[in-house]
Amino acid sequence: MADDTTGETKPQPKQEGAVINLVVKDQSGAEVHFKVKTHTKLEKVINAYCAKKSIVPSTVRFVFDGTRVNPNSSPEDLGMDDGDSIDVFQEQVGGRRP
Repeated sequence: MADDTTGETKPQPKQEGAVINLVVKDQSGAEVHFKVKTHTKLEKVINAYCAKKSIVPSTVRFVFDGTRVNPNSSPEDLGMDDGDSIDVFQEQVGGRRP
């Protein structure tokens, strides 16, 4: 029988956040799926979505559970679970008539 008590410490696997699937939905119902780690800033998702759709990030807003998404937040910060969706809306300017 082999005895594994040689005193060597084996390198532990790097502890990384769990991976979840997020869905980004626009107003027309089109969906883009992302796999992200729970500690990744949502800025990466926002930038990737805008690049894919060829839109400027400042012209849209991202909303999760009725609250605007802060790009510096992570899915963990917002309590997101696997399969949650983020809504994307066109930013509206004005709205009042003289």
